[in-house]
Amino acid sequence: MLGATMALTASVLMHVLWNLIARHQPSAAWPLWWALLAHLVLSAPWGFYSLWQADVWSTTFLGLMAISACANACYFFGLWKAYCYAPVAMVYPLVRSSPILIALWWLILTGESPSLTGWLGILISVAGLGLLASGKPGDGERAAIPWAILAMFSTSIYSISDKLATVHLPGFAAIIGFISVGYGAAFIVLTLALRQQTGRWTPPQRLPLPITVIGGLCVGLAYALVIHAMRFLPSAEVVAYSNTGIVLATLASLYLFGEKTRAGRRLCGAAIICVGLLLLAL
Repeated sequence: MLGATMALTASVLMHVLWNLIARHQPSAAWPLWWALLAHLVLSAPWGFYSLWQADVWSTTFLGLMAISACANACYFFGLWKAYCYAPVAMVYPLVRSSPILIALWWLILTGESPSLTGWLGILISVAGLGLLASGKPGDGERAAIPWAILAMFSTSIYSISDKLATVHLPGFAAIIGFISVGYGAAFIVLTLALRQQTGRWTPPQRLPLPITVIGGLCVGLAYALVIHAMRFLPSAEVVAYSNTGIVLATLASLYLFGEKTRAGRRLCGAAIICVGLLLLAL
């Protein structure tokens, strides 16, 4: 349990760091594209080698890997499309409202259910996320909602397939290899979208090399730590705990970057999420 808590804490900190950096990069740089590329260059070779050496190549494992890869591709595509229309403050809380779906899928598949307190914590956390994303959206922001829902649904799918795959993965390096397959699929989809939109195979603008490296390390390692935590905790609770990062990102955007739009609503939403997380901890 302590190992899972430490893994989630490290994951949240890396996730917040990357999102705070990425949201202040120009959209023409396609930060998600560069982060995925950096992961595939820096971390994926080690992961692929470890995964290849592991004796995990059953039909079940290959099926779970395929489901995760497709869901990851849909997640990154939906996230990219949503960000074309609306800011992070609206899109990301909607995307992270997946723990209820995850708990329902897990209940259907296995018959296992969180405790009553666990359900209450998940529901309250999602209510807080909804408040963070609420407001009076304009036409552009309304166009983002279907894509954010696609990303949310995809998150629930790959969270379940990843949870089921953990019993086949012998160590952390193999987890890196497993998620790198999905990130490779996502990179291909984003590259095709980039080509269609700009006529180029690479973004019109580059990210600074240090930011690219940080993005690649954070994107890959943060989620690998989440999957590691799934070895010990239900996937719905792991995803709900990881939403602590949204609270930290909200506070940082308000007090470090001075983004005061709907400040009262955002603080209230963050407080509600904290209440839900406290119930999960109980």
